[in-house]
Amino acid sequence: MAFDQVLADRAKHGLDHIDFLAKPADGVAVNDGDAARTKAALDYAGALVHGRVDPTSLYKVYTLPRPKANLAAGLARALARNDLAAWFDGLAPQDAEYRQLSDAYLAFNAKASAATPAQEIPAGVIRVGDRDARVSPIVEQLIESGYLSPSLDAPAPAAAAAAPRLYTQSVSDALKGLQTDYGIAADGVVGPETLKVLNLGAGDRARALAVGLERRRWLDRTPATTRIDVNTAAAQLRYYRDGTLVDTRKVIVGEPGHETPPLSSPIYRLVANPTWTIPKSIQNGEMAGVGDDYLQAHDMVMRDGWIVQQPGPNNALGLVKFDMANDQAIYLHDTSAPALFDRSQRHLSHGCVRVEDALGFAQMIAEDEGVAEAWQTATVSGEMTFVPLPRRIPVRLLYQNVYVGDDGRIAFRTDPYGWNDPVAEQLGFAKVSAKRAEVKPIDIGP
Repeated sequence: MAFDQVLADRAKHGLDHIDFLAKPADGVAVNDGDAARTKAALDYAGALVHGRVDPTSLYKVYTLPRPKANLAAGLARALARNDLAAWFDGLAPQDAEYRQLSDAYLAFNAKASAATPAQEIPAGVIRVGDRDARVSPIVEQLIESGYLSPSLDAPAPAAAAAAPRLYTQSVSDALKGLQTDYGIAADGVVGPETLKVLNLGAGDRARALAVGLERRRWLDRTPATTRIDVNTAAAQLRYYRDGTLVDTRKVIVGEPGHETPPLSSPIYRLVANPTWTIPKSIQNGEMAGVGDDYLQAHDMVMRDGWIVQQPGPNNALGLVKFDMANDQAIYLHDTSAPALFDRSQRHLSHGCVRVEDALGFAQMIAEDEGVAEAWQTATVSGEMTFVPLPRRIPVRLLYQNVYVGDDGRIAFRTDPYGWNDPVAEQLGFAKVSAKRAEVKPIDIGP
């Protein structure tokens, strides 16, 4: 039947671990079987339209809008027109990134299901200057994961893969990024803990891709053409203008325990030379018991029981704040510690998003929105000054640890918040004990 053919193709959406239509038991009436098929068709259609998993059941805060559709009416029309397959094909996201992730899932899934699994990289320490046959598969892993550019150190041809190969400084530097992401000492040396990560197999990657496809099904199919997307898993910001990607930059986002929530919230004004009113959670936590000397050294004052940091380059918000309309006190801002952007692992804040070269980014937005003159006047004033935007710019705080990078390749990142596991389990994947990013407190900034 047509629906059986549709359901047999569900692997391209990473849904092949779910039995939407169980085989009917002996003695089940035909009518009951028809009802079960209708339910299965609607369940599968819902999984394609807005995801199998309800994200609002996973997070305390989730405000990204989800797609909606009258599935019962759509199914009835598709049956009447005898175009069931075409109807199902149009329910999932139709963008190029979804298709590329789908293709990657099918490839890794097939690789994981192969009779002969990929061989693990054998144990043994490798340091810069060593020649070792294991260097080639390590380089392939680093390129596949986005830590190493193919132009810097492309993998050796398959015929020479078993030959000893030089472990170069560029490969070691790339490995440091992976080590930092996974909470391993970033020494660039291939050791036991690093090999555990390098030996994540095709099945691990297929699992991550299935979760990535599911997260994209949660999202509105027609996002605003002018918007800012912050990928909190990858700690990266992308700015789209009229449907074109015009800017990409690093960000610092919430550390585990202070996760940046999945939000949809617009920027409505720029704030030059902001003050920072320290949240009570920080005032009564990390800053409990600080004295006048500390406050004076950090340019802070007490106002009505609240600690307020005055404007200036040492302010934790830096020199610009991007005010966003939400009730979670989450916003984008500058920082007084720009050196942290050099880290691979940038899950370091208390939940807000610190933007690399925030002044330059604010200038770009001000020019694009026609308020550049007002913004320039505000920045040189030295006082906290608000510059409203003529229109709100939507911001989406997304969590995507598998995505298509700027080079067009699939990029894999860590699961720093451990948010993949409950999604994967509801998609029918087995529980795993994965190593994820570990962080240490850096500062008390937002």
